Amino acid sequence: MSEIHDNSVQNNNTPRPANQHTGMFATLIAGLIVALAGIGYLVARNSQLSDQIAQMQSDTQSQISKLSAATTSLLEERLQAVNEDLNSVKSAEEKTSTAIRQSRLQAQKQNEELQGKLEDQQKQTTDQIAQLKDNTTTSITAVSSDLGAVKTDVGGVRTDVTTVKADLGTTQSNLDKTSADLKRAMGDMGVMSGLIATNSKDLAALRALGERNYVEFDITRKEAAKKLGDVTVTLKKADPGHNRYTVEVFADDRRVEKRDRTINEPVQVYLGGNRLPSEIVVNQVKKDEIVGYISTPKMSLSARNQ
Repeated sequence: MSEIHDNSVQNNNTPRPANQHTGMFATLIAGLIVALAGIGYLVARNSQLSDQIAQMQSDTQSQISKLSAATTSLLEERLQAVNEDLNSVKSAEEKTSTAIRQSRLQAQKQNEELQGKLEDQQKQTTDQIAQLKDNTTTSITAVSSDLGAVKTDVGGVRTDVTTVKADLGTTQSNLDKTSADLKRAMGDMGVMSGLIATNSKDLAALRALGERNYVEFDITRKEAAKKLGDVTVTLKKADPGHNRYTVEVFADDRRVEKRDRTINEPVQVYLGGNRLPSEIVVNQVKKDEIVGYISTPKMSLSARNQ
């Protein structure tokens, strides 16, 4: 039994062969290489993903900047357009107020001129009376007669002056009332129109204000076209039942059709680069016929630049 035990102990302490150690070492080396390769791949992949994320962030930021710039530009353009429209409306209102003030100043000036003439005539009469008093006694009867005639004339002049004052007051009152009755309207091109006339009385008041030129017209479908200054108008359709009409407008070598317009609506046309448009206003729609007027600015842009 002891011999058998000794032999087993001797077998367990026997050294392992060298090729077995070499195999294990090679396996460890291979595993280490695989691990290092995996780590290298992960590092490279992580770097690639970081670059892609950075590129995506850069692209996104660039797109946001472009979108912000485009939005800001669009808002600025719209704000500028609104400001220009407001300035146009303010300019038209200032011109209307200026014309009314000029009319009042003119009436006041005429009143002052009449008052001055009356004072001059009164002074002349006083001078004549003083001269007559210096004449001889034999001329007293004739002087008295002439004095009575002069007094009668002075009374007539005063009556005439009073009448003129009343007429001026009535004219000014009518002009103020008519101006107050006149209305503004939005044109078909989205621009606030000046004062518009709906009848011959309103049109006469607009002419008295003197802000624009006014030409009345009567156009039928039988006419090929009607020339109104620098604008040629052709009636295409008239619907008196709904007070609507369609016209073709030719101006500045351009032909535009204005469809289904209503009465007293300013149909706007820009001529020669003017900031203010010419306006066609139809007051009546009859069967195959329209009646109204066209208004144009007093001075064209080209004329102002000369």
